[in-house]
Amino acid sequence: MQDTTAALRQRVRDVLRRYPDSQRAFAERIGLDPTKLSKSLTGTRRFTPGELTRIAEVSGVTVNWLINGRDDAETVAAAPRRSARSGPEPGDSREAGRYQQILDAAWKLIAERGYHSVRISDVAQACGTSAATIHYYFPGRDDLLTETLRYSVRLAFDRQVAELHSISDAHERLLRLVELQLPTPGLLRSEWSIWLQVWNESALNPDLQVLHSDSYTRWHETIARTIRQGQQQGVFTDTDAEELTVTLTALVDGLGIQVLTGRPGRSVERMRRVLRDFVEREIVRH
Repeated sequence: MQDTTAALRQRVRDVLRRYPDSQRAFAERIGLDPTKLSKSLTGTRRFTPGELTRIAEVSGVTVNWLINGRDDAETVAAAPRRSARSGPEPGDSREAGRYQQILDAAWKLIAERGYHSVRISDVAQACGTSAATIHYYFPGRDDLLTETLRYSVRLAFDRQVAELHSISDAHERLLRLVELQLPTPGLLRSEWSIWLQVWNESALNPDLQVLHSDSYTRWHETIARTIRQGQQQGVFTDTDAEELTVTLTALVDGLGIQVLTGRPGRSVERMRRVLRDFVEREIVRH
């Protein structure tokens, strides 16, 4: 659980000042009791990782900024590369809210139905707006897929920073990273659905290949830096960190695809067991 420092509390207050509605409305939007939000702001309770993630998502900032004051601060997870297309300008709450609403709807529809089954009109209907409004923010359907991938990467990064920031032991952190990659029902399974479709489209679209490569490199580097830290702490074997990362990420990908596609005998529980066994057998120093 995160330490609620004065700087973190101040940045959340800054977010609240820019929010177009009341503090109570903000608390309800992030699914937090208003009294708990007040206590967190005064330092009598801590924000949970999930709360920090929701604050970042609703306000359009990153968890890294909330905790460390910069989007690209060096932290427990490798930061995503900044996008040339980043939506509305910061500070424009109305525009940012509409953009995020459209992106949320598109992300959920693509995860649930598949990229080729989602039309611009479907997104417009889900948002209660017009197709012209969707096109204003996303000129074409390919732009929607591109931005849903960027969104998934940002969600994963925010969640990793929020969950791992206070874990100093590299062994514990690596096991938590494994847990955060399991396609459990809900958000994580939806993220896996997005990735599965991006892999398919990337095989045919060179432009998407570049974005996919940049995004995957972030995940790869997060694992690699955790393994290197564990080696420095003396808890992991001295086997080449890059080779261990390649093998572990390949295991995560292969097992995740098998679970997601319903291969008999493949379950989240078995995936967890296989990955933890690999970490204990091949990475942990004995």
